[in-house]
Amino acid sequence: ITVTDDSLSRASLSGNLVATLGGTPQPLTYGNGSPVNASVPSPTFRGKKRLSEQSVPYDVKRQRYRSPRRETTVVSQAVPSPEESACLFSGSSPLFNVCYVPDLSICVPRLQDVSFPDVTETTLPVAKDKLSQQVLELFQACQQQTCDLNRKELCRSELQREIQRIFPCSRLFLVGSSLNGFGTRTSDGDLCLVIKEEPVNQKTEARHILSLVQKLFSTKLSSYIERPQLIRAKVPIVKFRDKVSCVEFDLNVNNIVGIRNTFLLRTYAYIEKRVRPLVLVVKKWASFHDINDASRGTLSSYSLVLMVLHYLQTLPEPILPSLQKNYPESFDPTMQLHLVHQAPCTIPPYLSKNESSLGELLIGFFKYYATEFDWSHQMISVREAKAIPRPDDIEWRNKYICVEEPFDRTNTARAVHEKQKFDTIKEEFLKSWQILRDKKDLSFVLPLRATIQRR
Repeated sequence: ITVTDDSLSRASLSGNLVATLGGTPQPLTYGNGSPVNASVPSPTFRGKKRLSEQSVPYDVKRQRYRSPRRETTVVSQAVPSPEESACLFSGSSPLFNVCYVPDLSICVPRLQDVSFPDVTETTLPVAKDKLSQQVLELFQACQQQTCDLNRKELCRSELQREIQRIFPCSRLFLVGSSLNGFGTRTSDGDLCLVIKEEPVNQKTEARHILSLVQKLFSTKLSSYIERPQLIRAKVPIVKFRDKVSCVEFDLNVNNIVGIRNTFLLRTYAYIEKRVRPLVLVVKKWASFHDINDASRGTLSSYSLVLMVLHYLQTLPEPILPSLQKNYPESFDPTMQLHLVHQAPCTIPPYLSKNESSLGELLIGFFKYYATEFDWSHQMISVREAKAIPRPDDIEWRNKYICVEEPFDRTNTARAVHEKQKFDTIKEEFLKSWQILRDKKDLSFVLPLRATIQRR
């Protein structure tokens, strides 16, 4: 077997150096021979079991929030180089409303070199009661590991190389839960294909571009791309499964707001140590109770994350601030995309006087949405760090749940358009609040062993 430097680097990236050197099992490869172990099936396909936790290094499992081993190890390629930025964003840009001429003498820092301040070296929160311990253990078992992110990043880089044969100046970004700090071991991958600097008409141009991408996937890349399907939604996507990484992906075109909110959420995820465990358990709870699927008229994971952040912002003693209010220059909606990833490293940890445990916060979260939040008249706004009156326009009128997208200010919960689904969502919040208030045991609202097995 001839092993090139490139194949070695890719193999070490994906944790499969043994397979590259002739060990077993034989790896499934991308078009250029980049190996990824094919013996790691995803639990979301055909009931096969995911990679055992035993194969994940102990130091990865126990990684600290601000450790150099954090998830930022391999995602540097998701940040455009100065040359690519020149191709993408040169000249006057109506999309960003600024005039940008890239200075190619300045190196855009790699994402792996961007870290949060090491002032506090924050670790996981201490759990002194049973409910808090259950939340923490669920988080530790189910949080996305570096090896999970590596597989997604390898697929992203391979697809970008192939797509650039059709659209030479395009750039493919990994976005969403894979990169925002709230991913789990079973999280799908979200990709944003940036074709050009101008806005793209999602109904016409984006669909045409995606049809070309779908054709590429179903022909030339059919050896490792499975079931590519064009979904004609408000923001159209191509859904597909990567047989090498065993991950399901959604790919959109020029949905720039997804890149911006990925790094906004990533900053929220890491400025306070209780945020990530709380978000993860809420997502798992909502999934178990069948209220975490926008395609079926319930809440998207993004809306659920915003709901948790909003709750933490509105406590009498807040646990989170409004980052957009406190650091407007870091989250400027007109900021060039090649700079967006720098925002998290400029924000210091948030030191809250609120000492509530994870268990207390989880009970309070359910209580807030079951008994305190006014669904009929209020809108959830992380941007403002408070509940605000609904605007009287078509975006918000006659909607059951209103969750404001922090950048483009659309309704992220617009999928909840049936009263029956809305009533079900409210009922689940109420029941879970009452049960946890009385039992203070997470297993009464979420089967922990089964959830951990599914990760």
